[in-house]
Amino acid sequence: MRILIIEDESKTAGYLKKGLSESGFVVDTVQDGNTGLSFLAINHYDLVILDIMLPGLDGWGVLSELRGRGKDTPVLFLTAKDSVQDRVKGLELGADDYLVKPFAFSELLARVRNVLRRGPIRQPDILRIADLEVDLLKHSTVRQGRRLDLTAKEFLLLTLLARRRGEVLTRTLIAEEVWDMNFVSDTNVVDVAVRRLRKKVDEPFERKLIKTVRGVGYLIENE
Repeated sequence: MRILIIEDESKTAGYLKKGLSESGFVVDTVQDGNTGLSFLAINHYDLVILDIMLPGLDGWGVLSELRGRGKDTPVLFLTAKDSVQDRVKGLELGADDYLVKPFAFSELLARVRNVLRRGPIRQPDILRIADLEVDLLKHSTVRQGRRLDLTAKEFLLLTLLARRRGEVLTRTLIAEEVWDMNFVSDTNVVDVAVRRLRKKVDEPFERKLIKTVRGVGYLIENE
C-alpha cells in the first residue's frame, strides 16, 4: 500500500517514512500543501498523513480541496494543534482520524492500519439516531425540533457516540478520543461528561438514547 506524507518538518517526515517503510508501506513525502495536491492528482495513494501547519496551503485547505474534487482517499491528520475545536473541524472536513504530536510511532501505525481496514467510507454530514440529528457541518444538535446547546467537548463526545452507534465505547477510548488523555482509574471525567450530556440529550425527552453498560462504558442506540 502507498502512503503520502505531507509534512514540512524534515526530521518528522524522515522518521515517519523510515518507520512506515520498515512496516511494508511504499511512502512518498512532500513539504507543502500545493505539492501534496499535485502528487495526489497524478498518483494513487491508499492514505494521506497530513500536517495542518504547512507553508502555503495549510492542511485544512488540502483536505477541503481534496474532498471538493470528489476524492475519498483516507486522511489522517498528524498535527500539534490539539484543541477540541481543531479535532471537530478535522472531522467535519472529512478526515478519517486525528493524532496529536508528540506521538508514539506504535500508536500511529495502529491508527494507519485501522483507517486502511475501514477503507474510504465517507461519513454523512448529518448523523441521525431516532429523533436526534447531529449536523457535523453546522456544528448543531437538534432533537424533536429543539436545538440543544452543547459545549465543544459535549458535541465531540456526542459525535463520537453517534458515529459508532450501537458499539459500546470504553471509558479509556472516550478519554483518549475526546480529551487526548490516558484514562486514569481514579478520575471520573468521562462519567461526569456523559452525565452532563444526558441532561441535555435525554432528560427532557421520553425516549433515552445514551445507555450505560456497567463495568464497560457507554453507547448510543435507537432502541
